[in-house]
Amino acid sequence: MSTNNLQSCKRKKFLHGHGRQSSSIDDLGLDILVYEILIRLPAKGVGRSKCVCKEWLSVLSTRHFAMMHCRHISTSYNQKFIAIDSRLGSVFPLSCEDSGPLLNSRILLPFEAPWNKVNILTSFEGLLCVCFRNTGKLVIWNPLTRAFKEVSSSNSRGLYKPKSDATGLYVDKTDDYKLLHIKRRRGRMWVHVYSSMFDSWHKITFANKLRCWRGKPIWSNGTFCKGVLYFLVNCFIENKGVMLFGFDVESERFRLKTFPRFPHAYYDGNLVVVHKELHVFVTHGLPNWTVDLWRMEGESWVKLWVFPHIQPPIILSCSITHITSTGRFLVVSNDGVANEIDTTKKGVDCFLPLVWFHGLQGAIYTETLSSPDFYFD
Repeated sequence: MSTNNLQSCKRKKFLHGHGRQSSSIDDLGLDILVYEILIRLPAKGVGRSKCVCKEWLSVLSTRHFAMMHCRHISTSYNQKFIAIDSRLGSVFPLSCEDSGPLLNSRILLPFEAPWNKVNILTSFEGLLCVCFRNTGKLVIWNPLTRAFKEVSSSNSRGLYKPKSDATGLYVDKTDDYKLLHIKRRRGRMWVHVYSSMFDSWHKITFANKLRCWRGKPIWSNGTFCKGVLYFLVNCFIENKGVMLFGFDVESERFRLKTFPRFPHAYYDGNLVVVHKELHVFVTHGLPNWTVDLWRMEGESWVKLWVFPHIQPPIILSCSITHITSTGRFLVVSNDGVANEIDTTKKGVDCFLPLVWFHGLQGAIYTETLSSPDFYFD
């Protein structure tokens, strides 16, 4: 028998489990199987893998695996768009073709609240921070696993007021998921942080003399990147422009950051993390809008790209919230219209309609196994 035929015969015996070279997955070793293979599966695939045997169920159900899996797949290629409609949530993949609308899946909301009173505030590693507008209560929710945790306390901490407050989800070096809540009432301001590890809130001290704390600035919700939770503060009512603040999650201190400056009378920004780097879309030049994309490098900003001219009212009352894996940009209007901008096209042809969510905004999130309960396993 020739050498090639002999090697081919051996490969066939291995694949079919014959001879001493077994194809059993046990031969791979549990560590290799879990941390080299299963960790690369989508979250739904991990869920199905739990049904294989008790050992897999035990390992794949741990918080340690959930955190490692989350960090492994948290890329733009795995992100989706969710919006709430009635008692259901619609989940759409972040990619589209010119041929037609996206197919979506439906999920049942696990908490009791009027659907038209539910606002999605922010998202991080598969967890969404949700506010009930009729009560102000805050909930951390994983749409994939349906796990959720109400974090509002009996002493009124964690009660959210739309258009006044701001929130931000993040994780610290102990893998403790936390929620920062900036609360403003009658010209005063408080900052509290909720810890999933301790299931409690604690107060953060900050410099009251900072100019953005006073008056009526508009705060964005937080965007977490490299250990810092970033907030854009729009102070145009007081003619102070846009400011960027960073909350260092280890020292728990706020710090004023640099932000691109423009000569125009009005400009605004939307923060987004792309490839683990902080970016901002800056809309400026009223009434002839221009949109630039900037990336933070150290303590400065670098302009990366300029949009084709966008005619109003398309860009008005919109948030540019994401760059898709295809290089397209997702634009979501305040009344729930979602479009992708294809930069290879010009004019209105560059806008590709995705979905319509009447009256409610959606959110970008990644399907993960992350739990709002620190001791879920």
